[in-house]
Amino acid sequence: MSDYSGRFAPTPSGPLHFGSLVAALASFLDARRAGGKWLLRIEDIDPPRCPDGASDTILRQLEAFGLHWDGPVTWQHDHDDAYIDALERLKTLGLAYPCSCSRRQWRDHPVYPGWCRHGISEPGKPAAWRLRSDLGLRPVVWRDRLFGEQRFDPAALGDVVLKRKDELWAYQLAVVVDDADQGISDVVRGFDLLDNTPWQRQLQHALGYPEPRYLHLPLILGPDGQKLSKQNLAPALPEEEQAVRPLLHAALTALDQAPPEGLSTAPVAEQLQWGITHWDIARLRAEAHRQTNATIP
Repeated sequence: MSDYSGRFAPTPSGPLHFGSLVAALASFLDARRAGGKWLLRIEDIDPPRCPDGASDTILRQLEAFGLHWDGPVTWQHDHDDAYIDALERLKTLGLAYPCSCSRRQWRDHPVYPGWCRHGISEPGKPAAWRLRSDLGLRPVVWRDRLFGEQRFDPAALGDVVLKRKDELWAYQLAVVVDDADQGISDVVRGFDLLDNTPWQRQLQHALGYPEPRYLHLPLILGPDGQKLSKQNLAPALPEEEQAVRPLLHAALTALDQAPPEGLSTAPVAEQLQWGITHWDIARLRAEAHRQTNATIP
């Protein structure tokens, strides 16, 4: 097995949809083609958004599509101590500060203006913890495997929240800590997360973590031109073999891998083996969005 270590990290706010399948399949194929590991992490740090049973549904859906992960499933709710340690280190470095401001207060600004950087505006009120994006690594430059060189000034994106006022951990800190703890070498995910990468690179640099390679995929839109998402009520993936086969073929097609038409009725294992053998990111078109006409039974 190679040093490649990839992951799929869904939020269990509902069942997986076709856009989720495309992201999961790409990360799976990329890992398997490299002879590496493919890990599964359930990002459940926001309990109000995670209904009972959603995680179990996701696991069944992945298994129905033959996307079998290596090792045990990891759960973000078990990682509190690691997040605490990372935030304390950022505080010591002067890169994290408490912020009492509400979104309503800065609604007329494109990003949070940093009002609490030099002292909390309203002591005694609940406070979030934010990243001093103006003091960290700047600019952030990396080469995306599909979209090429990327260059951002994180300060122009604002001081992202690391821990929320309600004491829940925020995505940016948790994902960076977890990727480092799991030894993730390659992150394959949707284009909608590309502009999150500058903050994550800042955190990796500040905490002394390795920097994974990134491959951002075209975002899948439905036939109506809207992003496929749980919020937009995208249909859930089926779990029955006969319904799974054509959707797996459609996902390979959405990834520009040009699977043979006859493969659409082949068993899941056969389609995946074809996908692993022929996986080639050079086929992928560098588009921010990709519309699909895949029909979900």
